[in-house]
This record gives sequence, structure tokens and C-alpha cells, in this order.
Amino acid sequence: MYHLSNDKPVKINATTFAEMNFKENDIEELLRKNIDMICDEEESMLIVGKQVRNSKQGISDLTAVDNKGNIVLIEIKRDRKDIEGRKEAFEFQAIRYAASYATIEDPDDLVNKIYAPYIEKYRTEFESGPLTSSELGTRKLTEFLRENGAENSFNKNQKIILTASDFDEQTLSAVAWLNSNNVDISCFKMIPYKINEEVYISIEKLLPLNTYKDYYVNFLDSPVKSVKQKKGITRRTLPKIDEMLEWGVVSAGDIITAKGRDDEGRLLSNGNVEVNGEELTMQKWLKDLFGWSSIQTYVFAIHKESGKTLSQIREEYLEKEQEESI
Repeated sequence: MYHLSNDKPVKINATTFAEMNFKENDIEELLRKNIDMICDEEESMLIVGKQVRNSKQGISDLTAVDNKGNIVLIEIKRDRKDIEGRKEAFEFQAIRYAASYATIEDPDDLVNKIYAPYIEKYRTEFESGPLTSSELGTRKLTEFLRENGAENSFNKNQKIILTASDFDEQTLSAVAWLNSNNVDISCFKMIPYKINEEVYISIEKLLPLNTYKDYYVNFLDSPVKSVKQKKGITRRTLPKIDEMLEWGVVSAGDIITAKGRDDEGRLLSNGNVEVNGEELTMQKWLKDLFGWSSIQTYVFAIHKESGKTLSQIREEYLEKEQEESI
């Protein structure tokens, strides 16, 4: 990371969480409240548990459900030293915990065993009312699965996310091999920097490395036809709202509505939305509206004039560009 000082770049070296006296629980809390730090805008996620203990007394850090209905296990280590100092491999520990989640039979089972106790522990963060923690958990989880079309795919698979400020080569090698054998496991680096007593965190996804085609198959409504791609179109992430504004498929001033709701925002030239006089990122606006930990921004944002989701508009533009390149 570099800081521009009088037009001259000054390199800023990374530090470690240990050097800043951050404990693992501090990072857990940071991600529990801001899981979108390691979620792309193409993914919705609902945090349902923290420090969940299984029958063998193993304790997993964070538990979530994603927009495909997968139960997601998020395991956190401060840095490489913490990983290398473990008797049990980081990724193997996560696999054991994920295996225990495979025994969750249905949404009610998840609510009773994990989500209701989580809501009870953090009750002040949820709306007050007459509902018990179990009733509230059932309502919120049912809504999340329904809105994401995942009611019939709940816990068909489990997903693992590993986070640390750095990883050792053995862990990365093992995760790469697991990916190649269809285990859904990823690694994110959370790299801390300290600048003038303020802490900044850079997020880097190490594994798996997704191609443009991978994202199409996973995130868009229909698979892309097998066509020759235009040179230079390959990318690791799908285009975001700033590129859509550059293309002219959406414009500053357009009205964006939330899927299935009357709430509206005015699109700004920087890709944010203005809602009731307040400027917000589209992710934050939608996330707060639906009450989820993160949200598929481009699926739940509707372009009011066309009636299409931003995901549909993006897909149509990219498919047209591909056809013109043949």
C-alpha cells in the first residue's frame, strides 16, 4: 500500500493483528458485524451463529447461511504464526466443523440448535417485540431463504471460508487441492495497516481464483452460451455499477427500487444511491432494508424505468458484446 504525499508515493508496510494487540475474538466481532468485508456484492449472507460448539466440543468461529442455502463456516486466525503453531491443520479443523453442520436436517433444526441461541445472545441487535428468539429466527431465516429462492436447497452443501492476515504455503496448497476436488473452501487475507494511529484493512481473496465464466455460471440467472470470448473480456470479477454507468446502460438520476418493496433510491454518478437525502452505498442500503449481513446487490436492485434487475441489465450487455465479437 502506498500513500501519496506531495505527489510522491510513500510505501506503507503492513503490520499484523498480533502487533496491534488484536485478539481472534476482536476479528470475529469485526466480521460478525461486517461480513460483507469478505462477501462479494454477488452474494447474500445471513450470520446465524458465533462460537458454536458441536457434540465433540469443537468450537467454530462464525456460522452463516448464503443465498444458495449453504451453511457457511467462517474460521478466523490472526496471522501466519497462529496457523503454523497449531497442532491441527487450519483447513482440517474447518473441515471437521463443516462435517458437523452436514447433520443439520432442516431450517427448524438450524434455528433450534444455532440461530435462536445466537439471537438470544445478541437480542439488542434485533427488533424488539413479542416474538421469542426461536420464532424470530424462524421468521428471518424463512424470509432469507424464500427471497433468495433457496428454500429447496437448504444445506445441500456446506461452504468454508478461512481468513487470516497471512497464510502458510501448506494451507494454500491443501485448499487448492480441495477446490480441485469440488470442496467449496476459500481463503481471504485481511491485511492490517496502521496510518497515523488509524487502522486500515485490505481484503484480498487468495483462493479460489474465479474466471469471468465461473461467475456467469454461479451468479447469473441463465448460463452463458458457449461462444468465443472477445480478447480482453476475461476478468476475475463481474463488472460493478461504476462500469455500468460508463457503458451507459444506467445513468445518474435513474431510480433504483428494492426487489419486492416500495423503497426507492436515486442513482448517483459515483454508483451510490441517495435515499431520503442521505448518500449510501447500494449494498448498505439494501442490506439494511432486508436486515441481512450481506446481499446480492445486483439481484435485489431493480432499475425502475426498465423493470429489470441490474444483474439482468449487465448480463444482456455482456452477452451482446460477446455476440458482436464473434
